[in-house]
Amino acid sequence: MPQSNLLIPKTMRAVVYRGAHDLRVETLPVPTIRAGELLVRVAVCGVCPTDIKKIHYGTVPPPRVFGHETAGTVVKLGRGVRGFQVGERVALHHHVPCLDCHFCRHQAFAQCEQYKRTGITAGFEPAGGGYAEFVRVMPFVLPGVVKIPPRNSFEEGAMLEPVNTVLKGVERLRLLAGDVALVAGQGPIGLMFTRLLALRGIKVLATDLFESRLKLARTFGARWVEQPNREGISLASIVSRITRGRGLDAAVIAVASAAVMQEAQQSVRGGGQVLLFSHTKRGDHCPTDLATICVDEKDLIGSYSADYLLQSKVAHLVFSRKLDTRRLITHRFPLDQTAAAVDLASAPTPESLKVLVSQEPFRIIQ
Repeated sequence: MPQSNLLIPKTMRAVVYRGAHDLRVETLPVPTIRAGELLVRVAVCGVCPTDIKKIHYGTVPPPRVFGHETAGTVVKLGRGVRGFQVGERVALHHHVPCLDCHFCRHQAFAQCEQYKRTGITAGFEPAGGGYAEFVRVMPFVLPGVVKIPPRNSFEEGAMLEPVNTVLKGVERLRLLAGDVALVAGQGPIGLMFTRLLALRGIKVLATDLFESRLKLARTFGARWVEQPNREGISLASIVSRITRGRGLDAAVIAVASAAVMQEAQQSVRGGGQVLLFSHTKRGDHCPTDLATICVDEKDLIGSYSADYLLQSKVAHLVFSRKLDTRRLITHRFPLDQTAAAVDLASAPTPESLKVLVSQEPFRIIQ
């Protein structure tokens, strides 16, 4: 489709972060792209907890346009861009490592200086830009852009980035088929962990405070579902019963609770692993018996952000619907209600899981 056939406005709506708890719908210029870049009309952007924390705690200076779980339509190609066409539906990936530095050679991609740069913007300091009508995609993140197959939706495309972060965490665990793993917290992230672990033959113990989420966890492959500490039943007693006293092979902490982490560490067998996934707020502290890590060899590890090298595996899982992300999406808000979307995602109800900001489908005008 020739670029001259597209009608691209000069201005657009965007939700601008102006400070802690301060999101405003404003009019901004449509980003101007340079050589090697893409202009994408946003269709869907997911609400991610990492952005929520920045918005609520004001951890980065304003102004910015957040939103990085983004899918949309290519509307303009910069000079020299190959492999993409105007009109194609794509899922975006805002961080791509250099693959050459000291960190990348150790596959610690989230520590790479290039990876820490955000390669997608709707204006101001690059921050993802998905809460806007258009985004500019810079050259160094083009390798992370994934084309959405005809049978799949923009919403499924927007789920690639969070699924990638979960698969990265799963890859960090030394688990064998038949092992027992706890997934603490059955929100969208926890349910993804439950499904991906179950696909690998891991027996999953899923825990959550909401009964509705535990029912869903069953359908995602959990072998056991429990509400620890309800009616005085501890996690330790549950684990002892289902593992016949051996303990968990691994525990995934998908809820930002120090108490849950401590319970899980006590319930993991010697030589097992505890994976922190939700403790991203700087300054949080938790007393830990260091001998359990040293003498008992219980590894306490973390996993943060995505792994660009997993993109093809992630696309297969999502687009084949082996991990059916459509079942995780419960709420959709228009762009001008992004603040309400963020509020719901930050204080989930029993009925809420993945929250999206959606826009009207883009149509090419000839």
